[in-house]
Amino acid sequence: MRASAVTIGESVKRIDARGKVTGETLYPGDINIDDQLWMRVKFSERAHARVLAVDASRAEALPGVIRVFTSRDVPVNEYGLVIKDQPVLCGPGGSKIGADVVRCYMDMVATVVAESDAIARRALDLVEVEYEDLPAVFDPEAARAKSAPQLHPDHPGNLVAQYRIRRGDMEAGWAAADVLVEGEYETTWQEHAYLQPEAGLAYIDEEDRVTVLVAGQWTHEDQEQIYHALDLPPEKVRVIYPAIGGAFGGREDMTVQIILALAAQSLRRPVKIQWSREESILYHHKRHPIKVRAKWGATADGRLTAIKAEVIGDAGAYNYTSNKVLGNAHLTVSGPYETPNIHIDTYAVYTNNIPSGAFRGFGAPQALFAAEGQMNRLAAALGMDPLEIRLKNCIREGSIGSVDTPFPAGVSMPQVFEACGRESWWRQSAGGWQLQPPPPPKDGSKRRGRGMAGGFKNVGFSFGFPEHCWAGVELRGEAEIEQVILYHAGAEVGQGAHTALSQMAAEALAVPFDKVRIVASDTATSGSSGSASASRLSFMSGNAIRGAAEIALKKWQDEERPAKGEYMYHPPPTTPFDPDTGRAVPNFAYGYVAEAVEVEVDIETGQVQLLEVVCANDVGKVINPQQLEGQIEGAIVQAQGYALMEYLVSQAGKIKNPLLSTYLIPTALDVPPRVKSVILEEADPIGPWGARGMAEMPFLPLAPAIAAAIYAATGAWVDCQPFTGQRVLAALQAGADVSP
Repeated sequence: MRASAVTIGESVKRIDARGKVTGETLYPGDINIDDQLWMRVKFSERAHARVLAVDASRAEALPGVIRVFTSRDVPVNEYGLVIKDQPVLCGPGGSKIGADVVRCYMDMVATVVAESDAIARRALDLVEVEYEDLPAVFDPEAARAKSAPQLHPDHPGNLVAQYRIRRGDMEAGWAAADVLVEGEYETTWQEHAYLQPEAGLAYIDEEDRVTVLVAGQWTHEDQEQIYHALDLPPEKVRVIYPAIGGAFGGREDMTVQIILALAAQSLRRPVKIQWSREESILYHHKRHPIKVRAKWGATADGRLTAIKAEVIGDAGAYNYTSNKVLGNAHLTVSGPYETPNIHIDTYAVYTNNIPSGAFRGFGAPQALFAAEGQMNRLAAALGMDPLEIRLKNCIREGSIGSVDTPFPAGVSMPQVFEACGRESWWRQSAGGWQLQPPPPPKDGSKRRGRGMAGGFKNVGFSFGFPEHCWAGVELRGEAEIEQVILYHAGAEVGQGAHTALSQMAAEALAVPFDKVRIVASDTATSGSSGSASASRLSFMSGNAIRGAAEIALKKWQDEERPAKGEYMYHPPPTTPFDPDTGRAVPNFAYGYVAEAVEVEVDIETGQVQLLEVVCANDVGKVINPQQLEGQIEGAIVQAQGYALMEYLVSQAGKIKNPLLSTYLIPTALDVPPRVKSVILEEADPIGPWGARGMAEMPFLPLAPAIAAAIYAATGAWVDCQPFTGQRVLAALQAGADVSP
């Protein structure tokens, strides 16, 4: 049996491939039920205001309108993934103090339920809302001022979270430095732009449960927020994920789940909603804009002596995951390097902008943009090779992190940097590593440059957040195992998770892959798996599946038929930052990555073309090589958009370009001509078969690597993302050397 098993390490065909390419697979927006109603949302028309009254009488008088829901209809009018600081519906007379205030344009004021979508749309204009405008603040630094309007009374100074690191002696660190570099780095919002906009369907199932079919990233967390807001017992709410059209962190937080459940429970009829692309861009959260002010010191031979940074993140109107995202930025803003002296202050700040939340990389891309920018500046100031200076300072096995505790075993940063250099344009000699210059372009108005950056990121939840993953395995057959049923709640958001989980089940049970069937993403059939985020799903699920398989096999060997095993995996515990020193055990595992890029810059227009990317990624153990390369290439293209193209325009809290014709993302014609995936398998000591999570890591270093390549090509540093032609041209005109 073992010889014929196709398991981990092979490019098994995705189990959902045929249905998705033929159109047979149904996404939430494709699903309809007899007698269903349609829902539309009345969003806020103010950035900050008190809702004095909501008059739905004209809307409810429209033929075909069934009901208009307002704040008075929500039993517990609050929700939030980490902090329940957001009303489900904003308005007077509800169950929650402060729920009568809208704090941004994406706040919901009412929902209309009608016999058709067209009627619901018409009724929206008939819902009349009376506002009392309140002072608003849109800049996170201004929001910290004593005179700034306070968005949430229990968060003085509009601080969602504040962290600090104090390690070593900064005065001694600066005194030991032969060179100091300072920089200010700024990043902006990014739209997730997943394929399917928000959609869902809610109904009462055969066991009288409020059932919500929706796209998300954690079924059991969606369930918890629904039953909390509706004041229902947990067993009365069921969440099912059909096919999910992408996520990237954009589906971690609630959009339509609670309002659908509220309507279905109240009306006892199925209720459906489908947002437009414009609504999706306007009304779900974005990547955090973050500003970093940094000062680094090093000796003449390139050894770091001190790092100081201030990190300010725009949380928007509600927390979402801002306290966690800025915690991750706090951890990574010193880069993948050791230094004896470090001083970091990080702030997550409420504003009246659209909320910021989870997005691939979770704060590390913004922080590493600054950290790797500083390292590249040090290399230039010292006349050192950028790979050589990194290898001199990077973390390695046994390294003490900025939080004054050792990194978990399995640090592979040196191997990753060396592999990236070796597989790209660096050559090693007795004198060390040396970057080879690119060939000059034929066009006299173009310049070429090469650059490098690297980084690390957590695998799994951080800072003491309870981490867990459940799996169930059922073995069926008589004399031998004829079928394996894998029960798991993990979300298949397009990354191929269900295929990989099935491969791991086959491996754990030593059966052929085609004997495994997965029953997934339904709170009625599985325990909680945690979120499809934090590069954790393969790592956590693999360990849970191994545990469940071991239990099921033991029962099978004891002649129990069918044999069922359930297992809840808990990794080593983590701890939050000490409020004074920052000391912590923040994570139990990490992934490591480095990228080298070649760009071509048009010095007449400032346009930057990404020609080649070499990505070295330590994955611990490859589960499915084809899917792995797809993750790397997809992350690089998404990061390319973040670095070069994607510019969300927000004025006084209102998004001005909510269409994909004006908010530009990469197309197939923008993909770099060459992307080289360099896979390392340095086993993680506690990963399943050594596997590490990796889906976010290739996103992390691309922007700073491109910035370094632009500098190499033109002599201009571009420290504000995205690197649009206008910004690059302005940097060139500021006096950069662009001679041939």
